[in-house]
Amino acid sequence: MKVLVTGAAGFIGRAVCEKLLDRGDVQMIAVDNLNDYYAVALKHARLATLQGRDGFHFHKLDIADWAALDALFAAERPDYVVHLAAQAGVRYSIANPHVYAQSNLIGHTNMLEACRRHPVQHLVFASSSSVYGKNAKVPFSEDDRVDEPVSFYAATKKANEVMAHSYAHLYQLPVTGLRFFTVYGPWGRPDMAPWLFTEAILNGEPIKVFNHGQMQRDFTYIDDIVEGVLRVMAHPAGGDVPFAVFNIGNHNPVPLMDFIEATEAACGREAVKQYLPMQDGDVPVTYADTARLRAAVGFSPDTPLRDGMQAFVDWYRSYHQH
Repeated sequence: MKVLVTGAAGFIGRAVCEKLLDRGDVQMIAVDNLNDYYAVALKHARLATLQGRDGFHFHKLDIADWAALDALFAAERPDYVVHLAAQAGVRYSIANPHVYAQSNLIGHTNMLEACRRHPVQHLVFASSSSVYGKNAKVPFSEDDRVDEPVSFYAATKKANEVMAHSYAHLYQLPVTGLRFFTVYGPWGRPDMAPWLFTEAILNGEPIKVFNHGQMQRDFTYIDDIVEGVLRVMAHPAGGDVPFAVFNIGNHNPVPLMDFIEATEAACGREAVKQYLPMQDGDVPVTYADTARLRAAVGFSPDTPLRDGMQAFVDWYRSYHQH
């Protein structure tokens, strides 16, 4: 089985590649452009955990480069595609919208077209819980309206879903979007709260507590995300339009102050807290209804936050020799 994973040097991409390689029957075509949105050294360190393993082949490539992507598909002919490459981050999209248009809109178009021209059994791609915006109804269901995004990043992810639906409809391309809810764990991203809070607490620096702590997040551990991705990959949608979208979250919104307590416990020290107002593009709560995912693949995430944060902090200390 040949699987192409984009964003392979990213947080989720690395973990998906590792799990696929553990199976022993997968030829892995890994793609990443190694951009500098955050430290490129971390991306190289993630790749180093994969390189040298049987079946792993890495290509430095930007999915917005159509000629290079089309040539790769023509040469490799993957059976499955897990498309995780994207410009991430809600706040950065306010300052740099063109970067998001290039990667998330042009890049996503290129992925759809490559999968059409070189047919695959299933294209699975990363969407985001941010598509729900300030949805007042919780938990968030895949049937909720999601056409009022509060950040440009969220708008690109909503666009990805409807673009994918059009390809499923026009070309019978089996494609599934996964709305990830606040993913955390070892090898995580340095622009997200678990890393930022851990770093500040261990260094004795203040953490920024937005909306004065009146926020909730559905934190989802990386191993659960990977399990969900691979189960979905093996179950393409059927029907006249082979398209599906699923929430992948822990179905358990955690108050921000409880998250801070879990991080303090894992670090073994208390945080210095700086209370601030809500940031542009942020939302007060995320909460995944995962009934549809469980019905489709017999699984939904359930790792307790304290267990997951302990694993992250242990990894962080090891990575930084802290």
